[in-house]
Amino acid sequence: QLQLVESGGGLVQAGGSLELSCAASGGTFSSYEMGWFRQAPGQEREFVAAVHRSAGRTYYADSVRGRVTISTDDAKNTVYLQMNSLKPEDTGVYYCAAAYMGGTFYYTDDHKYAYWGQGTQVTVSS
Repeated sequence: QLQLVESGGGLVQAGGSLELSCAASGGTFSSYEMGWFRQAPGQEREFVAAVHRSAGRTYYADSVRGRVTISTDDAKNTVYLQMNSLKPEDTGVYYCAAAYMGGTFYYTDDHKYAYWGQGTQVTVSS
């Protein structure tokens, strides 16, 4: 069973940057499509970014496109989320998730992801 552990969250001023990491273990990392989601207090969890490894594509939510980059390092079994020009509305708990490879990749649907990390808090002050 794949296990995911996020790190890299913290408190940052608006306009700053953070890089989140998600280390995978217990499975074949390269066999999964990977995504990042976030959840702000009192709100539902929302899609942030995903990497469709089998198609060689990346996807981003409109709210973060141009400011965020998702990448993977198979040698380290890690997926990253580089976030720049952070805004207070980016505040929330950030989760990485893994979906089985194969078939249609519904990257924005959190129900399609089989494994989740525990989350890492990102707080952006104004």
